[in-house]
Amino acid sequence: MLFDTTVRKELARGFGATLVVILTIVLTSFLIRTVGQAASGSIAPQDVVLLLGYVTLGHLPTILACSLFVAVVITIGRMYRDSEMAIWFASGVGLSRFVRPVLRMAWPVLLVIGLLLLFVWPWGNRSRTELQERYQQRGDLSRVTPGVFQSSRDGRRVFFVERGPTSAVAPAAAVDEASDPGRAQTPETTSARNVFILTQNDRGESVTTARSGRLETQAGSGDTFLVLERGQRSDVNLDSGESTVSRFEDYRVLANQRQARSAQVQPPKAVSTLDLIRQPTPRHQGELTWRLGMLLAAGNLLLLGLAMSASNPRRASNWNLLLALLAFLVYFNLVGLSQAWVASGRLGMATALAALHGSAFALAVALLWWRDHAAVVAWWPRRRPAGTSPPDMVGNTA
Repeated sequence: MLFDTTVRKELARGFGATLVVILTIVLTSFLIRTVGQAASGSIAPQDVVLLLGYVTLGHLPTILACSLFVAVVITIGRMYRDSEMAIWFASGVGLSRFVRPVLRMAWPVLLVIGLLLLFVWPWGNRSRTELQERYQQRGDLSRVTPGVFQSSRDGRRVFFVERGPTSAVAPAAAVDEASDPGRAQTPETTSARNVFILTQNDRGESVTTARSGRLETQAGSGDTFLVLERGQRSDVNLDSGESTVSRFEDYRVLANQRQARSAQVQPPKAVSTLDLIRQPTPRHQGELTWRLGMLLAAGNLLLLGLAMSASNPRRASNWNLLLALLAFLVYFNLVGLSQAWVASGRLGMATALAALHGSAFALAVALLWWRDHAAVVAWWPRRRPAGTSPPDMVGNTA
């Protein structure tokens, strides 16, 4: 009882400290990446925190599994270096006896990993995909920021406007107009000045400039038009090189405003686990192989961590921790490789799970057995040359 309690407390403290460190590093990395995506225009700046939460939830199973594995290796390795393991071994407690307290400490974390993989992982990916799709499918004019050159969704148009004399710029209210067309009838929210539009196509390009502009919504169809006033348009034919310049007092451009819609085709990682089971396509089976494989890998890594945590207390080195981290990376890369093989039809789901995780479990059990019987193998009587006496009989004249 004292043995189990001591080991569980040590592992719990090590797991908590490791989780805080890894989670801090991962969150910092994801925050930098998400802010970079917002700066490049891939996501909305106001959705940075929300998207960061979805990304963190998606990677939380891997973080928890890595924290468990590192906690086992560090805790048991410290007990080796402080000669605590020598005391337990001398008391008749083998390394395999540590499996029970490790599993008793880790089973709540394994349960959380399973719930995250089977339920939270697809929900987070689906929400993140819809968030990105909604931002990418917004209208061209809603991309425009006053004083900044912005391109359209297809890359064929470049817009530039200055802030209007009253308040906001016309493009800034384009998203609200999609949901509330009546908002476009308010003059103080639809005016802009010094409008610049560069349009490119396969035959040529055109540059349109105007002193001012406004948005108008057609009552019958609901289409939104950008009405430019007092400007000119220059067209260049790329094939012939001819250019045409025309001036206008009033010019109407269809804004092609489209309401945001959620993605209809979901990737496999955004499909719920029940739908993966109901629709056993190769891609769905590959995704299901990855989810179940991550859970099995988290359990196998506990046994591998026990077997790989042994160290020599006379050597001040952390080679066992480096080898354990290398094994962790190789194992999780193999999980991803098995997903690709199942998705491509090279292997069945049951075969991939049994081959990879069954081999890892067998290797962990073999290493534990070898660690428990290493002392017996080391002191096994060797063959002595003929005519010599055993070491304990040398010098005995009786």
